[in-house]
Amino acid sequence: MARGRKDPAWKRYAYGWVTLGFFLISLVGHWLFGWFAYVNEQAALGAPIAVGDYAIQMLRDTLENWQSEFLQLLWQVGGLALLLYVGSPQSRESAERVEAKVDALLRRVDRETGEELIARLDREYDR
Repeated sequence: MARGRKDPAWKRYAYGWVTLGFFLISLVGHWLFGWFAYVNEQAALGAPIAVGDYAIQMLRDTLENWQSEFLQLLWQVGGLALLLYVGSPQSRESAERVEAKVDALLRRVDRETGEELIARLDREYDR
């Protein structure tokens, strides 16, 4: 697939959509099975079932899970990506340096044709 081709958003962000799907499925499952557990617990205690009490309990449990797992993982992935990637050989700064060198070589070989080629490539591909 050519780098400059524009795919639909669902294809370009497929990983994000799949991740969102997993997230929603797990969240709905967490709340659904939490409801079953809450109903059983209330029945065992002989207490009435109250949706408000259930919502508070589930929100607390959900936020505890996010705090201990999701936010920690988010920081590990995001922090490492930000702090480790910046300045690494794979970072954008390195690619821009290589592009500048190639542009200089194209101009040096044939100024007019080089400028046309650079302009065409800039239009065709994201820089």
